Amino acid sequence: MKRKSLYFNYSLLLVVLLLAAVGCKKETYSLPIANTTLQNTCIKRTLGPNIVGLNIDFAYAMALAAPGKIVSAQVEASIPGGAKTYMENRSFYTNASGVDVGITVGSPSVNDGAKTTVTFTKDTMAATLRYFYAIPEAARGKSVSFTFTAKSSEGATVSFPMGPYTVAKMDMALNLRMRDGDSSYLSITDMAVYTSANVAAHAGNIDLVYLYRSTTPLIINHALVAPAADPQYLPGVTLPAGVNKTAKIQKVFSLQDFNLAHLQFGIYIDDLDFQKLDMTGQPNFAINLKLDAGAWVETADGKYRAYVYFNSVDNTNKAAVISIKRYVVEGK
Repeated sequence: MKRKSLYFNYSLLLVVLLLAAVGCKKETYSLPIANTTLQNTCIKRTLGPNIVGLNIDFAYAMALAAPGKIVSAQVEASIPGGAKTYMENRSFYTNASGVDVGITVGSPSVNDGAKTTVTFTKDTMAATLRYFYAIPEAARGKSVSFTFTAKSSEGATVSFPMGPYTVAKMDMALNLRMRDGDSSYLSITDMAVYTSANVAAHAGNIDLVYLYRSTTPLIINHALVAPAADPQYLPGVTLPAGVNKTAKIQKVFSLQDFNLAHLQFGIYIDDLDFQKLDMTGQPNFAINLKLDAGAWVETADGKYRAYVYFNSVDNTNKAAVISIKRYVVEGK
């Protein structure tokens, strides 16, 4: 009985294999037919947070096999971009040396509300145009989407949606120059540096004082100190009337934010970093700051959190260049 069962199983397996062989009969191959319709695709080129005042960059590619030619390319944003929003009227390709080369294919782009359009002036069947959306104040803290559209001379239209992309709530100020004894009063509230000559009019908004001291035994070097800090951290500094606020400050090294540092680093500080920041127990001074160092700051009223980055330091002239990202804390 056992031998009969094995014989039956082997026979069944042979039948299955024969059927599979018949089923795997070679099919006749035919060349694929080229797509003659208008095609398009798009990629977002920029990385990191989308910050008011910066661009969101795209590369929009379109192609037409035959017949006809491309007559226009258009982008419509859900929120109208700033005045510097535009689309390149050159089609780009990368040559053998890795260099991007642009070929003019149309007239300069025209903005009409939320729409940006390039009209083609040369017979073109394929192009890649770059679009630069200047992020406006109206988009702060909101989401923005885009619809890319191409049209052909034969009446074909094709579109490609992109987004939505969240625009950060934070502000940014770049390359603020500070100098000990003069341009030394920093307002996170105003995102500005004030001098000895104009600080009196803004005394209530001064959050930090910049100074440089190479004294001993307390070595201060480049420092950011709240006006209300212990005077030992402000040696030789006479504060103007009304400059008396405190702040929470946390010194940081190796946090070279790409937007602030302009270096080849892919580190970005985003809104979420400010939201999660815990400044509990932090002092009201940061001393011995260096090139590429920084400091997290929370203002006395808790309304603002900021990251202050040192782009450069000058020991001889007791000066520094700083850049700032600032976030408004919700509910404050």
